[in-house]
Amino acid sequence: MKRLSKSRFTVLALIALLPSFLKRPCYRLFFGYQIGKRVRIGLSIIDVGDCRIDDEVQIGHLNLIIRVKKLEINDHVRIGHLNIIRGGDEVHLGRYSEIIRMNEINSIADPEVVNPIDPRFLLGDGSIITAGHKIDFTDRVTIGRRSILGGRNSSLWTHNRQRTRPIDIGSFAYIGSEIRIAPGGSLPSNCIVGIGSVITSELSAEGQLIAGVPAKPVKELTEEDQFLIRRKTRTDLPDDI
Repeated sequence: MKRLSKSRFTVLALIALLPSFLKRPCYRLFFGYQIGKRVRIGLSIIDVGDCRIDDEVQIGHLNLIIRVKKLEINDHVRIGHLNIIRGGDEVHLGRYSEIIRMNEINSIADPEVVNPIDPRFLLGDGSIITAGHKIDFTDRVTIGRRSILGGRNSSLWTHNRQRTRPIDIGSFAYIGSEIRIAPGGSLPSNCIVGIGSVITSELSAEGQLIAGVPAKPVKELTEEDQFLIRRKTRTDLPDDI
């Protein structure tokens, strides 16, 4: 997307001050956004290229979503407060997923790298990103179904000085606080990642507790652990997610 012009920013800022029932038709009329039914948007700015927001979505206050070429937010998504989503070709938030507060999800524009890039952020159905996390998706970041990036202050980045590599996280993964995932790191489905772990490679063994620097499987998950990762991420989550 082009740099946000002063006139466009002024219109977006004025729309941000409106109540939701007026925001929806303004976004449709002035920017061509597809906005579903019963969508609630707080004091936030959404400046993207192609935008589709499905029914029953809630977006809180002081969020900034800018320079995203294609934004898709499926039904019943919740975005809390003070989140930044910036750049990239695509941001897709699956049904009943949630981004709570003070997270930064960012793609570097025109990086100087030697390989092709795929700047997309894909959050699976029913997955949750809690608070204070930083995610770089200069290359693709995929988080599967009903996974939790929990606690605080984890960092995922896909680029170094000269090249990028994608990051993939499976379904039903629980990731604790202060986690680092380097370019090319991946996590399997049905796993728990211990606090402070650093993932530097592709891990594939499911049903394991993963921990350490660098992280590796350390033991099989117990029945209690399985309950933790299989429990519904939201009380209103449908059984088919």
